[in-house]
Order: sequence, then structure tokens, then C-alpha cells
Amino acid sequence: MELIEVRARTVELAEQAALEELGLKDRNRVEWEILQEPARGFLGVGRQDAIVRAKRKPAKRRRGRGGRSEKPKSGREPDRRQKRQKQAPARGSKSRQAKKAAGGRSQPARKKAAASLDEQAEVAKSFVSGLLEAVEMDGEVKTRKDDDLITLEVRGEETEPLVGPRGSGIEALHTVAKSVMKRKTSGSARLRVDIAGYGTRRREALAIYAAGLIEQVNAEGGELMLEPMNAADRKVIHDTVGKHDNVRSFSEGEAPQRYVVIAYVEDNAG
Repeated sequence: MELIEVRARTVELAEQAALEELGLKDRNRVEWEILQEPARGFLGVGRQDAIVRAKRKPAKRRRGRGGRSEKPKSGREPDRRQKRQKQAPARGSKSRQAKKAAGGRSQPARKKAAASLDEQAEVAKSFVSGLLEAVEMDGEVKTRKDDDLITLEVRGEETEPLVGPRGSGIEALHTVAKSVMKRKTSGSARLRVDIAGYGTRRREALAIYAAGLIEQVNAEGGELMLEPMNAADRKVIHDTVGKHDNVRSFSEGEAPQRYVVIAYVEDNAG
């Protein structure tokens, strides 16, 4: 008998792939064994696929006249299919009924209106809270709103590992949360994510670091090229430089190797 093993993101997808490989449509004609349940992991870390083993069941035979076994004829199983069709309407039947009720014309899809800032913040908070619950991590998510900026603060002693090397975990969480918020609300609010106070500490440290570099450039002149940084860190440097005279800053390079340059500006006044 034909025996196959299929790997997919979910058990349902694995079973569907197995049916296609066996050339069958009825899952009842297959013996199933789930070898591995899927696991979502966190931000792609620790994720595992479902693994399903499938074996085609032997064809049933019936006794014919004269005691000989015969293969079932092709038209002997419509009753079961008809029952299924009565229990579950055919795919697309609801849409056809809706078209009929609307005079046979399909209605154009209406563009979803953008949600309010509070609604966008609630969607982002719910998503991050769900991630913490999924990985069984004790933490609390707080939101702050300022103009069009939503700040998510993830607090808790167990949340520190989510920060990642040089804040890479925060950046990944920000990217996913921003995508979910935009898809579900059609909103365009800016989003900032901070975990265990790391973002605040990082901005303070960068401001002190930039102030030291500004003093160096003022004393020696010329330019200083900093190490590559993400957009949030570069903004801290630019904001700090903008508070001082005789220096300016600009960014060069392409992400993820984009960096800030601090340059001395001659005072030509007088």
C-alpha cells in the first residue's frame, strides 16, 4: 500500500497535500497518523511544521453473483456525497444568493475607513499581548498616545530576553505589530515599541554619546562617521546635534549599513 509522509505549516495543509499526492479527494479513503503537531514559536524562532503520515486504504470489494467478489461500480456511492452536499452548501452559494438578492449584480467593495488612534492602539496592544500569552511569558503591555504616535511599553521581569542583541528583537516586534495594525485598521499612525525600558535607556545613552562626539568635532573640526544604526537610533543622533551650533549631521549609505556623519560648520558670521 502507498505510504507517504508530508510536512506543512498546519495539519490541514499537510493532509491536503497528501490527498493531492495520492490522487484522492475523499480524506476518508486514507489512514492518517499525525507524527508531529505544528508549533508557532515566537517571531519565527522555534517554529516547527506539522508532519503527517498517510496511507491509502484498500479498496472495498463486495460479493457478486456466484460468490465472486466484484469491484464496486463507479455509481454506487452518490448517497453519501449527496448527504454531504445537503449538510454543507456548495462553495460560493452564499455569494450567488447575495448577487441574486442584489439584482444579479456584484456590488463594488467599499474601501475600509481608517480607524481612530484609540482603535489602532488597541489592535497593536491586543496583538503584542497575544504574543506574550502564546509564549507563556509574564508581562504587561501599556499604551501611550501623542498626536499620531502610539507607544507600546512591554513591562515585566521575564520580557528582557525579547529585546534581542542591540535591540533587534524590539525592531522585529515593531515591524510585525505595525503590519498587523495597518492591515486591520487601515490606519497610518506611527508606532514605537519599547521592551523592559530598553528604548528609553538606549535613547538616553545615545544622546550622551552624541554630546561627547559633538564636543570632539567642535574642538578638532572635520567630520566623524558613526557606526551603522537603525532609523530610530539615527533620529536620536540628529535630534541631539540639532540642539548645538557649529555642527550638523546627515545620513549616508543604504540600510542596514546606513550611518550618521557629524560635521563641523564654520561660523562665517561677521
